[in-house]
Amino acid sequence: MAESGEANPALDRPTLVDPALVDPVAVALTWLPGNDEADRPQITLSTVSPDGWPDARTVLLSSAGPEGFCFHTDAHSRKAAHLRADPRAVITVLWPGFTRQLVVAGHADPVSAEALASAYLARSPYLQQLASQNTAEFAQLPKDERRRRWAAFAAETGEEFAQPANWAGFVIRPTRLTFWQGNPDTASERREYTRTGDGWALERLPG
Repeated sequence: MAESGEANPALDRPTLVDPALVDPVAVALTWLPGNDEADRPQITLSTVSPDGWPDARTVLLSSAGPEGFCFHTDAHSRKAAHLRADPRAVITVLWPGFTRQLVVAGHADPVSAEALASAYLARSPYLQQLASQNTAEFAQLPKDERRRRWAAFAAETGEEFAQPANWAGFVIRPTRLTFWQGNPDTASERREYTRTGDGWALERLPG
């Protein structure tokens, strides 16, 4: 990985000081790859359990747009249960070499049925099969049995996997975005935007 501040063509996107980008969601979208790019970013999703404990895990960012940041998961998963009980969530994106970090806090809502189907079709055959077979019951099986059932399922269905009933998606509608950017010549920069009505309040924080 590149060291902080080292040139990286993959991160050649507008910086925080670009005066043309005043909407923080628009800034975030310039940092992230386009929704049509196959290699999706890995993000850390943090939720709150019913007993008040924070929880975190890594998921793929399916897409991002003016409406929010979307990810998909098993409807029976712990994270889905957390969000149904308490929609507050935070996602964290960290760039290679610790050159940039984006933290988005907001409320998670279920995506529409149309968006759910579209995201499933965009998944690779492996991830589509994973959505069907990666259940709590499957996880309890011995590894050899999991391999046997995995191969049998793939052989029966080919590469056209029907969308399973447990396929779920959420869109996090941001109420706070925090941008961190390293700088080899001075202190790193952190800017935090908090939603205030129809606009955003900006606070510059220590890096």
